[in-house]
Amino acid sequence: MKKIYILLITTGMLAFGGCKKFLDVNDNPNAPQVVQANLYLAPMLHWMVTSPAYDARFIGRYTQNWTIITTATSWDRQGYDPASDNGAQLFRDVYWSLGQNLIDMTNIAEREQRWDLLGVGQILKAWGWLALTDIHGEIPIKQAFEGSRTTFDYDTQEFAYQESFRLLNLAIANLNRKDGAVDSKYLGKTDVIYKGNAELWIKFANGIKAMALNHFSNKSGLYKPDEVIAAVDASIGASDAEQPLLAYTGTANDDINFYAGVRDNLTNYRQTRFILGLLNGTQYPGVVDPRMSRMLAPSPDGQYRGLEIAQGVGALTVNERPNNFWGYATLQLSIRTPARYIFSTKSKLPLFTYAQLQFVKAEAAYKKGDKVTALQAYKNGISAHFDFVNARNSDDGQVPTQISVPEKEAYMAATSVIPASAGELTLTNIMLQKYIAQWGYGHLEQWMDLRRYHYKDLDPVTGEQVFAGFTPPTNLYADNGGNLVYRLRPRYNSEYIWNREALDKIGGLATDYHTKEMWITIPQ
Repeated sequence: MKKIYILLITTGMLAFGGCKKFLDVNDNPNAPQVVQANLYLAPMLHWMVTSPAYDARFIGRYTQNWTIITTATSWDRQGYDPASDNGAQLFRDVYWSLGQNLIDMTNIAEREQRWDLLGVGQILKAWGWLALTDIHGEIPIKQAFEGSRTTFDYDTQEFAYQESFRLLNLAIANLNRKDGAVDSKYLGKTDVIYKGNAELWIKFANGIKAMALNHFSNKSGLYKPDEVIAAVDASIGASDAEQPLLAYTGTANDDINFYAGVRDNLTNYRQTRFILGLLNGTQYPGVVDPRMSRMLAPSPDGQYRGLEIAQGVGALTVNERPNNFWGYATLQLSIRTPARYIFSTKSKLPLFTYAQLQFVKAEAAYKKGDKVTALQAYKNGISAHFDFVNARNSDDGQVPTQISVPEKEAYMAATSVIPASAGELTLTNIMLQKYIAQWGYGHLEQWMDLRRYHYKDLDPVTGEQVFAGFTPPTNLYADNGGNLVYRLRPRYNSEYIWNREALDKIGGLATDYHTKEMWITIPQ
C-alpha cells in the first residue's frame, strides 16, 4: 500500500502542466547538488572506531572485561535484552551510518579516479562485513542495498569472509596506484586516522586481513599460519603514527571519548575478578603487573579488587568496592576531571594495535610449530602494550604515573611471564597476554578469541584451560538452555520487526539463537 500511495502522488505531480518549474523546488542555488567524495569519509571513520565501543558495553560482559554492579543482569549471564536494540550499534552503523554513504563515496571516487579514496572505502566495506559477521554470524550482504526490497536474505559467514578478503585485496591494489586523481592532500582533508597516507592504509588493510585469517584456526583445511604471519609483517608498526587511533578534541559530545566519565556510558560498570587475576599475581604467582595500577581502578581503601561476573558487588563494603574506570567512587561529570588509561576525555581509542597483531603472529607461529618466532612476537606484544599504556596515560594528563623502564624490565624478566626458552612457550601464555593487551578496547577480537577456544578448551601442554582462570557464570540466562553465548542476535528494530521471514530461514527466531555456534569457530 505504501508503494502504491507514493506512485499515485508521483503520477499526480507529473500530470501538472509546466511541471519542470514545479520540480525545480529541489534545486538549491546555495548548496552543491553533488557532494565531494572525501566529505563522506570523516563521519564513517568516526563510527568505525566508535561503534565497537558502543557494543562493548554488552560484549565486554560476555568476555568478562567488566560487569555491572547490580546482580544477575542478562548480558553478564551471557543473555540478551529481548525487544531491544542493545548490542546492535555495529549492525545499525554498517547498514546505515556507512550504508548508502559508503556506496556513494566509492562510486564518486571511482568515477573521478581517486583510487586512494576508493581503496579506503573498500577497506571500510570489508571491515564492516568482518565486524558484523564476527559478532552476528550470518548477515545480509548480496541484497543489503537493493532499494526495491523490503526483506533481505542472510548470507553465510563463509561468504562474508570471502567478500571481505576480496575487498581488502582490491583496496590494497587501489592504494598502490599513483595514476588518475590520486591526491594525498585531498584524502587527508577528511582522513581523521592517517591524514591521507596511503601507505599506512595499506598496512591497516593487512592488519585487518591478518586478524581475519587467524580466525580460521579451527578450520584445518583453511588455516594458513604463513599467510597470517606475512600479513602481520606487512602491517603497522608500534608508533602512534601507524596505529589506527581516533583522537578527540574533548569539546562537544561526539568529540569526547565514548568511555569518558562525562559521557556517562560506563557508570555502573566495574573491572572483573578475571582481569584482576591476570594482573595482580594470581595467574603469575609472585609477579604483580605494573600495568594493573595504570589500567585498573583501586577501591577507596587503596586495594585492587574485581567483581565476580553476574554477582554485583556482593558482600563488599563501600570502601572495598572497586572505583569506576575513571578512578572515583562516584561519577564525575566534569570534562576536565583527571581519569586513567583509555577512559579519559581525550584518550585516543584504537581500532586495533601493534600489540594485538604481534600476539596474532605469536599464535600463528606457535600453531605452525615455529616457537622461536612465536616467542619473539610474544615478547614484542607485551613490550608494545606497556608502551601503549604509557602513551594512553599521556593523552590527557591522566592520574597514573608512567610505567618506568625498571618496572617493565622486571616484569618481562619473570620466567612465569616470558619463558626462558621458546620450547616452554604455551598457548595459555599467548592468549592471556593478548587478553590483557586487548582489555578495554579490543572487544570484537577478544570475544572471537574466547569463542575460537570455546571458552574452556584445554591447552595441550598444560592440560588446563587456555584461558586460565576464566569461569563462565553459573547462573546463565534462562533462554540459553545451559549453553554459552556464541553470537549477538541481529538488530531488533530492523530484523525482528521488518525482516522476520529472512531471519526464520536461518533459525534466528529461536529464543536461544544467540547460543548457536558460528561457522568460523566450528572445528573442521
